[in-house]
Amino acid sequence: MSITSEVKQRIDIVEVISAYVAVQKAGRNFKALCPFHSEKHPSFFVFPEQQTWHCFGACGTGGDVFSFVMKKEGVDFGEALRLLAQRAGVTLSSPGLSGDVEDKRKETLSQINDAAAEYFHHLLLNTQAGEAARNYLDKRKITAETIRGFRLGFSHNSWDALKKFMMTKGYEEQELIEAGLIIEKEAGKSYDRFRNRLVFPICDIQNRVIGFGARALDESLPKYVNSPQTPIFDKSSSLYGINKAKSTIKHENLVIIVEGYMDVLTAHQYGWQNVVASMGTSITEKQPRILKGLTKNITLALDADLAGQEAAFRGVEVLTHSLDKKTTSMLSWSKELANSVDKGGEPPPSLAGLVKHQNTLDAEIKIILLPPGKDPDEVIKEGLTLWQNLVEQALPVLDFALATVTSKVDINKAKDKSLAVQKLLPLIREIKDPVQQGHYVLKLADTLKVRGSDITAALRKSPVEQRRPRPTRAIEQSRFIHQLISSPIEEYCLALLLQYPELQQVAQGLSVDHFESTENREIFTKWQCAQNISELREKLDANLLENLDYLINKPILDKNGMEQHALNDCILRLQESLSKRLEAKRELMFNLTREKEGVNAELAKLDEQGISSSEQLKEVFTKREKLARQEDR
Repeated sequence: MSITSEVKQRIDIVEVISAYVAVQKAGRNFKALCPFHSEKHPSFFVFPEQQTWHCFGACGTGGDVFSFVMKKEGVDFGEALRLLAQRAGVTLSSPGLSGDVEDKRKETLSQINDAAAEYFHHLLLNTQAGEAARNYLDKRKITAETIRGFRLGFSHNSWDALKKFMMTKGYEEQELIEAGLIIEKEAGKSYDRFRNRLVFPICDIQNRVIGFGARALDESLPKYVNSPQTPIFDKSSSLYGINKAKSTIKHENLVIIVEGYMDVLTAHQYGWQNVVASMGTSITEKQPRILKGLTKNITLALDADLAGQEAAFRGVEVLTHSLDKKTTSMLSWSKELANSVDKGGEPPPSLAGLVKHQNTLDAEIKIILLPPGKDPDEVIKEGLTLWQNLVEQALPVLDFALATVTSKVDINKAKDKSLAVQKLLPLIREIKDPVQQGHYVLKLADTLKVRGSDITAALRKSPVEQRRPRPTRAIEQSRFIHQLISSPIEEYCLALLLQYPELQQVAQGLSVDHFESTENREIFTKWQCAQNISELREKLDANLLENLDYLINKPILDKNGMEQHALNDCILRLQESLSKRLEAKRELMFNLTREKEGVNAELAKLDEQGISSSEQLKEVFTKREKLARQEDR
């Protein structure tokens, strides 16, 4: 996985942007006064599901978390990447400490966290201040037994309540800062990180408290706050609930990975004790290592929307990439396979590799697609039968890939059918059982409304492909999944430009606005002013060279003089995509205008009734906040 992908997985765009500007909930999204120009009414929106932002006011610009930091900080892509990587804890380390000193340091931090967990737990159970948190848990139908079992807690609405308590226990302020419990300010001052929140202690597999997650009990943002990177806590290598789930996971030979704390609490409360959570992040490369020795089978429970599908592919990419590391793989490679690797073979490097070796490993990754708008917490409470059926009907990776890829293409266009087949053939080709392979050939043919014999013929073209130069190992590892979760048209367009320099004149109609991905934007921008690939490499940030190599080696479907036609088609489709995005933005602006007119109408009506302006605003916005909270759930 590239460094940019890892940073994106571990960064929440709402959390980043809220550090620069005060954001407010607006349905499923967030709005704010634009940080890039002066305005009186919010026109700046953050879309957490897409991890993007856009200003509908004077700026008229948008992008992802990288482009925001680049614009706000006035830095280039490389510096924005470094800032975000530091924020995500990607490069943090503790150099210069001996093993004994480091172990003692970690033990102290674990003791500090354990004491803090007991303090939070006491506040929740035994104080008047904790009543709001208790009411929230009661509303979510979390029992007293679950509260005690997971040591849930509450943090005072105070700037230094925890700090004072911990210092009476003999802990020093610097230790509390290092544990992430308090935040250091300028001039040596500090304050509690968690305030007026429901607290979830996060434990490692040995049941040691390594960090905390905390949910706001009011409209404070961000809704969830986690401990920062510390010597004992790394969110990307932690799974919430693993300490409670490990024995059941091993017994059932299955782990179900969900996204949220509440999903885990509800699942365990209702008897599904093999459930853990990635705590709102995408699956990372470190998390599967925790499962080593417990199970060979993983099921991901994700939303049914596009964001959920992309999260599924990112998760599968990470899990299958973990298979490529014998020493840290969550799956125990058989001795025979390890021997074959030692003799010069390679472990499966991608999703296609997983399909190929799945029977050998007796392992499988499956995906649960939840009902639209539902999370596991809601599904389980509605009825265990529905959840049981969803688990039993979880789709193997290949079925999920087939369903997802074909759902994204227009089966009335021959070009789209061809692209879908090209994406899925690498997986189908790896199925060595002729009956199973025939099943997927017919299933794909039926979905795309083409003849099975045409797909079979395409399968038999593999000897031609084998005569091509073998791609480098790094490219091979992520090629297939990268195609599934990225923007295929953007990348196909760039691949044509990079591999056929003579097409440069055809691309005069392209602009940076046609590319949504910051990585693709960066490559296109630098390509425009580079004379050749060597010069382009020199201009690009080093962290984008892997993306560049992927595009340079990307197979081109349209050869034999059809490259220009293919590029024209790409440009047309990128323009259509840009037009759709602009239309969606115009529609949102129209809705925002209507909302503003609606508020003005409500205020005028209340004014006729003699209600003061302050009471008017309170009544109108209280009503709208209630609607927003209902939509959020």
